[in-house]
Amino acid sequence: MSSLNDLLNLDISDTKQIIAEYIWIGGSGTDIRSKGRTLKGPITDPKQLPKWNYDGSSTGQAPGEDSEVILYPQAIFKDPFRGGNNILVICDTYTPKGVALPTNKRAKAAEIFNQKAVIDEVPWYGLEQEYTLLQKEVKWPLGWPLGGYPGPQGPYYCGTGAEKAWGRDIVNAHYKACIYAGIQISGINGEVMPGQWEFQVGPVVGISAGDQLWAARYILERVTEIANVVLSFDPKPIEGDWNGAGCHANYSTKSMREEGGYEIIKKAIGKLGLKHKDHIAAYGEGNERRLTGRHETADIHTFSWGVANRGASVRVGRDTEKEGKGYFEDRRPASNMDPYVVTSMIAETTILWNPPTETENVVKPISKRRILPL
Repeated sequence: MSSLNDLLNLDISDTKQIIAEYIWIGGSGTDIRSKGRTLKGPITDPKQLPKWNYDGSSTGQAPGEDSEVILYPQAIFKDPFRGGNNILVICDTYTPKGVALPTNKRAKAAEIFNQKAVIDEVPWYGLEQEYTLLQKEVKWPLGWPLGGYPGPQGPYYCGTGAEKAWGRDIVNAHYKACIYAGIQISGINGEVMPGQWEFQVGPVVGISAGDQLWAARYILERVTEIANVVLSFDPKPIEGDWNGAGCHANYSTKSMREEGGYEIIKKAIGKLGLKHKDHIAAYGEGNERRLTGRHETADIHTFSWGVANRGASVRVGRDTEKEGKGYFEDRRPASNMDPYVVTSMIAETTILWNPPTETENVVKPISKRRILPL
């Protein structure tokens, strides 16, 4: 008799069929849903895939009397769980009449990224996704004593050893699965709070950054499911003297990467300062619990920037300042942010938006003690 693992590992390549796992974002805006279907393969382009549908009344996205929601395939990745020619399909969601659902943030992002001014600037993103691993039965960080706390923060960031790093097998399994899938995952590390980790996606151009981060999140959900561990993107999972979880967005445009780019960067940061309230409102739920001005964050009510300053809203690297070109890091987004919203909003503000006044002198670097209060 075959074991469950034998059946799971059956090779179906001779059947000339594949399994395509359609993935979409549910009604909360953060929950990831998926279901599989059999198709003739191989599939190498999302345009080869048919649209599909699901019951939106069961995901909080449609009423029961008119529950059909249509899935539009947008990006494909190799399936690290089924292997072979099987694929993961990132989709966005529409009504039967072709109207994007309110929870479909990709559609609005595509409008921004498809504008010529944005295309010409070739925006690069590097997204630093922090997350926390929790013990399933008690919803308490992995490795922490039940009802208690580990030692103070300090030894855990990039730490090694059984008393410092908890969940590394999950992290490495996810890392390799993302590489196999074709996601441009560029690294991983243990974070400041024990039980908390980070992976980075990028540099990736335009809307692909959102597609790839959602695919990486899906894979991480599946890996933690196998490990019987709960995955949390809460921006402040443990109250008190513990770091929160963010999703810092590293960003540059073609103009910023060329000679004289530092001046373009400073103008872009000035624009972000003028729209600080708008960005904060879109940068994730519960972010006010994280952006307190402590634990490597800026206060949520104040916009600031600085060179090599992790207590600022926006950080510019030393190399960028020295070379006069490069990128900057927006440190405000929460770990549960929608990457379609954040990446497109940064592009819209810095490339498409023309403020009524010049921005160079609106926000001085934090080292000069000038900040923009709200």
